[in-house]
Amino acid sequence: MKKLIRKILTGEEQISEYATISVIDYIKERIYLDVNNNLSDVSQNQWVLCLEPLVFGVWVEDEKIKAELVKLKKCKLTFIDSNAYKKKVATAELELIDKIEEETGALLLLQLKNSKLHHLNFFKIHFLFHRYYKKPNFPFKKFKSLVTAYSYPRKVRITSFKSDNHYNIFPMDLIGEIEASKRMALGLKNTNKTLPAILETKKITVSEVSFSYKETIYKLGSHHSKTPPLITELPFKVSQSKIFGFYIPEWAESYKEIQILKTVNLGSHMLMWGEIINEVILNPKTRSLYHIHFLHWLHQKGRDIEYNIL
Repeated sequence: MKKLIRKILTGEEQISEYATISVIDYIKERIYLDVNNNLSDVSQNQWVLCLEPLVFGVWVEDEKIKAELVKLKKCKLTFIDSNAYKKKVATAELELIDKIEEETGALLLLQLKNSKLHHLNFFKIHFLFHRYYKKPNFPFKKFKSLVTAYSYPRKVRITSFKSDNHYNIFPMDLIGEIEASKRMALGLKNTNKTLPAILETKKITVSEVSFSYKETIYKLGSHHSKTPPLITELPFKVSQSKIFGFYIPEWAESYKEIQILKTVNLGSHMLMWGEIINEVILNPKTRSLYHIHFLHWLHQKGRDIEYNIL
């Protein structure tokens, strides 16, 4: 009966929290920043940097938009399923809580105050929440915030760190890069065992990796809270980065060495704002691994923007 209900409501026999996908060609979803009814496409310049509270980082180069947002302290983000369908799937009301100024623009830190979901009809969204997602200390408002945040594919990368007596390699999807300015923003959970050492040395590396190593990537996820094994006990070989000497998986496509310039404690996550001081290409570029919320996957299903779950 449970399978039948799931099948009737969603067309799927299995319901999960997130869908792991790969993007073919390019990301078709769009996100628009609305500052006092002035719209701008920030799809390539917005990232989730903290989950509790939920904080977006949006890179803005337009001085007028930045000045207006700093003045008003509030804005909206509208999530669109694609340029082809132009269906609004989520809206977010945000408050400016901080900013990091650079010569070419500013990273605006925007805390979510309220959100609305439009992926499915009201009944389906509430039924799915109460039947499959509701749990202690996880109210509907929190659920909405995560669905909103992951209504845009969030790329998974591998981060590495090493000191004299410690190393760690683990995946992250709270990462954003401003290529033209050689800047990178990373939101790392405050409970991560390696965070104190990273903050002390102000160094980290970030690797681009293929979706085909999904199982290995997720096994590395335990390194956030547990001490990793000896480097010789890893199920893959590593090389060392050129400047820092940090361990890089042999299957990494490329890596960037990052000098951390500023940190901001956002709540559950620490924002690290860094400068890319070196980049090395190791292997041919393929498709990356991304996360989206299962509700967003359901919305995209049946269109030419449907994703295959890996």
